Parts: sequence; structure tokens; C-alpha cells
Amino acid sequence: MRADRLVSLVLLLRQRGRLTADTLARELEVSTRTVLRDIEALSAAGVPVYAERGRHGGFALLPGFRTELTGLNHDEALALLAAGSARGERAFGLGAALASAMRKVVDALPADHRAGASDAARRLLVDPETDLLARRSATDQVPAAALAEVRRAVLAGRKLRIHYAATDQPPRWRTVDPIGLVTVRDRGYLLATRAGADRTYRLSRIAAAEELAEPAERPETVDLDRIWRERSARFRFDGEHHVTALVRVRPARREELVDTALAVRAMEPDADGWARLEVTFQDARHAEWALWELGADGEAVAPRSLRASLHQRAAALASRYDDAP
Repeated sequence: MRADRLVSLVLLLRQRGRLTADTLARELEVSTRTVLRDIEALSAAGVPVYAERGRHGGFALLPGFRTELTGLNHDEALALLAAGSARGERAFGLGAALASAMRKVVDALPADHRAGASDAARRLLVDPETDLLARRSATDQVPAAALAEVRRAVLAGRKLRIHYAATDQPPRWRTVDPIGLVTVRDRGYLLATRAGADRTYRLSRIAAAEELAEPAERPETVDLDRIWRERSARFRFDGEHHVTALVRVRPARREELVDTALAVRAMEPDADGWARLEVTFQDARHAEWALWELGADGEAVAPRSLRASLHQRAAALASRYDDAP
């Protein structure tokens, strides 16, 4: 609806300051021409939107302009309630605050929408604890006190001491400059720098943390999505123990393999209708597990060490059941 779009336009300008017509069009998913018409409509309605010309120009609101435009429509409230139904562990220790916020969202709705939105939200379930095979999802467990310290340091922009246990190493204290927090598939990560070098820490491996008074050395603004993509790419392709394998797989199981691998470097059809992929795994054990899960629907073509380990595993299993009829 146009009214919702006009409200969103005003909120964007109020929260982010001067924006170009192209930027507003991308944010609102409309054409630049539509944005210009909306700007004219707002001006005609008395909203103090003004244009700044030049290379760094755009549209902005007069300083200090405020108006109550934050009423939620039905779908916006439903989106918040559905997001709030996810388990609080994903909220970086903010589960209780999230539940409280959801109650306030419901209470703030008009009376005739309140019951409908609550009922609709109960019909949407986001990432339950078990899948259709009753397998429980693995959720990182982080000490609440440590997570609170990490969160405070990230938001306040202060240095942070963490008692961290890297893989196959005893825990030790280290001081970092926190950048942000990321959660992926129920696993939480702290993005930081240490002595100027990029570091990514698994939250479940932080046994204790202490926010320091010293300001963190980090940029004023941050694009966590970009940083995460860059670090993920480095992790996938630059890992010391990564294994790249040439694999054949039945088309019906191809996506399962793709979801398991760290990266897919090449993919093409094979002569017999199977797919031939060049994929990267975290290490040799990860590669062996992924191919073993495919059973007869997959084949490791290379490296030979992977074929040999799968052969040994299959032979041991066959030997275990050699008395079967």
C-alpha cells in the first residue's frame, strides 16, 4: 500500500539521514520515478522533505522533525511475532528481552487486530528444536555472564578480554577489538580484530569474558554482512587442513552434498546422468563423513587417499556383517 510506503520513506530519512532517490528506490523496492512522486506527496502533506543538489546530494528531513508514524500494520506485526517465536538462544542471550518485546508488540496493536495477529503467529513455527526425523538441532551453549560481557563490549565499542579455547588448544586469555556478533544455524560468532588482524571466535568456546574500559580500535560504521561474506570466503578457500575432492553423485542427492561441503568449485553433468563436482571439505574426516553419508549414491573419484579411507571403512563394515544370509 502507498500509505505504508510513505511511512517507510519518512522513517528511512529520519533514521539514516540524507539518502539519494536511487538508494530510497532500492530500499523500498520501487522505481526512482515512484520515489520522486512520493517525495512530492509528502511535501504537499506538510512533511518537511528537502532536496540537496550536487554530487553528494539527496533528500533529507529538516533537523528535529518528529511525528508518530510507527504504528504497525498486520503483516509487520506478524513478521515480528514470527521472528520472536524462534528460540531465544539465537538472540545472543536476549531471549527474555525478546519475549518481553513481543508481548509489548501485541499489546500495542489495535484491539481488533490483536487476537488475529496472535492466532496467526501461532500458526507459524520458525526452526523447531527437532526435524521430521526427531533429530535435535545442535545449539551452542554459552555462559550467560560471558555472553553478556561480550554483548556489552560489542555495543559499547570497548576492548574485550576473552578466555577462549581454540580447536585442540587449552583455553587462554586474549584481548580483542570486537566488531560485531553473528549467528548462523544456531551457532554464534564474535567478529573481532586482534593486534590489527581479523579474528572470528566461536561463542561456545568463550568460557569467560571481561569488558574493558579502553575504547576498541574499529571503524565508526560497519557492514557485518560484507565482513561475514569475506571471512567465510577466506575460511572456505584458505584453510590449512581443507580437502578438495572430485566427487560423482546421483542428481537426487546433489543438493545434500552441496549443503554439506564448504564450497563447490565446479559442477558439470557426467556421462551416465550423475553430477560431477569439485568440492572443498573442512578436512579429511569431514570429506570421508560426507561421502559415507551418500552411500551408493556417491563416489569419491579423487584424491586416492579419500577413496582408500572409504574402502577401508566399507570393508570393516562388510566384515562385521559377513555372516548375514
